[in-house]
Amino acid sequence: MTTSSALPPIVIATRESQLALWQAEHVQALLAARGHSVSLLGMTTRGDQILDRTLSKVGGKGLFVKELEVALEEGRADIAVHSLKDVPMELPDGFALACIMEREDPRDAFVSPHHASLDELPQGAVVGTSSLRRQVLLQALRPDLKIEPLRGNVQTRLRKLDEGQYAAIVLAAAGLKRLGLHERIRSVFEPGQMLPAAGQGALGIEIRSQRQDLRDALAPLAHERTWLTVTAERAVSRAMGGSCSMPLAAHGVWSGDTLRLQAAWGDVEGRLPLVRAEGSSRVATLDEADALGLAVAGRLRAAGAVAAC
Repeated sequence: MTTSSALPPIVIATRESQLALWQAEHVQALLAARGHSVSLLGMTTRGDQILDRTLSKVGGKGLFVKELEVALEEGRADIAVHSLKDVPMELPDGFALACIMEREDPRDAFVSPHHASLDELPQGAVVGTSSLRRQVLLQALRPDLKIEPLRGNVQTRLRKLDEGQYAAIVLAAAGLKRLGLHERIRSVFEPGQMLPAAGQGALGIEIRSQRQDLRDALAPLAHERTWLTVTAERAVSRAMGGSCSMPLAAHGVWSGDTLRLQAAWGDVEGRLPLVRAEGSSRVATLDEADALGLAVAGRLRAAGAVAAC
């Protein structure tokens, strides 16, 4: 192991929710094991502060990363650790994703104190989610359900469920598993039921793009297949205007050297049917992954999906 005195210290900018801190501390431990001196800079983002409105109405995914990017720009922090599904598809000039780590479970989890699965919910039951993607996919599975907004960190959402405000809620399985809350998962939605969001379950590390020293330090933490997969998924979202909040899913699965990419788009108003598209190709580079994503996005649009922004 390289001695810490030979390496510059690294400051991680992180949101202060329990899950965000787990993610930052996970990266901190991995870097520390390689000899780096690593500290955390805890911050509260606008996405954490605005809890009375859905993200789609107050600025979308960028609300969770802007303050962290300011800390990088001002030199108060060196890297920022993000849940990749919260990262806009287009980063501001001067910023880059320098590392994509190995993915946790990308699926959505069904959480309920009294019901074991979506099928067991009574007619007209209230289900909580503020994800437009989950909303349209839930409505496709169970048109009778009443989908209500649900904001806040994981613990806040579970508390609202336990207080009886919802019959069930849908959360990312990865977040629950990382927090040691496996027992709250009653069932998971297989991708054929509820296709995950682009990048769901993966962690991305953002830097100022000119920091080659940080790219080198983070390289051992990267996971090539996850990076290729989420690049394809995010290419679908980017082509569809996915830096805005929109009801879009994209999920890739490997078979040998071939990546199969599925995508789905829905109309929140329910006026248009759910649209699905897919494609597959041999993928070995980020450019090839991007090309696959763009091809699948084109098929979505040809089938009737409407791009945002």
